[in-house]
Amino acid sequence: MSNDPSIFDLYHPAFTLHYFGRNALSGDHVGKDASIRALSELSRRTRAKLVRVLDTAAGDNHGVLISRIRLGREGAEVEMDRVMTYTIENAQLRECWQFNQHQDLIDELVGPT
Repeated sequence: MSNDPSIFDLYHPAFTLHYFGRNALSGDHVGKDASIRALSELSRRTRAKLVRVLDTAAGDNHGVLISRIRLGREGAEVEMDRVMTYTIENAQLRECWQFNQHQDLIDELVGPT
């Protein structure tokens, strides 16, 4: 096991992830463990991979990450932009709202509720 820090080390224990759309993962995932499970499942179902970070902004209480991702089924991948807004508490990420350029595609790939 590595001692290298991960992005998850920045998550507050009560980190909450908010997913939009109409799919099996839509809604609120409350707590660090539940959020990590939802993130992992979203990545598994959509095959989402980060292409590049386009921009970031951060202050004492909020942050924004704009990225380009690639996702889809094998042989039918597409790229889209994703915006993630964060609230910050005690120098940790406390909440995240994820906005996808093509939410309808995310809903299709994840599957129904």
